[in-house]
Amino acid sequence: MSAYLRLRAVPPPALRNSATWLERLFEGDAETVRRCRDLERIYTGAPLYPLAESRPRTQVVLGGWPVFRADRHKTPLLVLTAAQARQVARFLAAADFEALWDAARDELLPRYGGVITEPETRGAFAAAHRELTAFYVHTAECGDAVVKWLSEA
Repeated sequence: MSAYLRLRAVPPPALRNSATWLERLFEGDAETVRRCRDLERIYTGAPLYPLAESRPRTQVVLGGWPVFRADRHKTPLLVLTAAQARQVARFLAAADFEALWDAARDELLPRYGGVITEPETRGAFAAAHRELTAFYVHTAECGDAVVKWLSEA
């Protein structure tokens, strides 16, 4: 089973604390940001440079305030406020992907075929990092909040 991270930027005044309303943000959207199995490992093990705060590194993929759905067996939607989205954007913009990769490499490579597949595996994680950085930086520039849906396919 693969997990997909779906993201939406939402102006804070439009945000609702309703799982049904938040799910509608993703209706008709077959596009996903990225297959994200293990993507959070790149960030949660990140060294605390150059920022002293630790929260942004844990909020990139799986962080946020949970909004539970009617079916409690389904993954909750996650919401980051505009301020939290700005913190994540700053973290990602300042992050050194090579250092992130080096910190997670030994744990991740065995799951993706080992050292022989490192160029492809590293490339996939680097592309996801670039996509997430672009999304969060643009969202922060617009002053928007972020709604996340980690869906399984």
